[in-house]
Amino acid sequence: MRIVERMRRRWGVGPVGVVAILAAFALAGMTTLWVKGPVMSFLLPSVAPGWLQWAIYLIIMLPVYQLLLLGYGALLGQFDFFWSKLRVLGRLIARRAAGASSS
Repeated sequence: MRIVERMRRRWGVGPVGVVAILAAFALAGMTTLWVKGPVMSFLLPSVAPGWLQWAIYLIIMLPVYQLLLLGYGALLGQFDFFWSKLRVLGRLIARRAAGASSS
């Protein structure tokens, strides 16, 4: 139980919140894997090179995963937790993109 206690303190939620957050991560991951096949087969032929499949996967499925995480988090009562993490991630990406464009 020490790990659950550490997560609870770090995330600032109660024990039920930890379970809800972990469940949201699990559900978002499983849903992403479930929709990956149909989405990828719709976008690319099966004979597409592996590097292209990975690139399309990263460009399409990572934002889908984030949206699923936000949705499941909202359904499980942890919207604020996931929204704050998504905002931090968005700022990081925006800062990196701004730094790369000014170079």
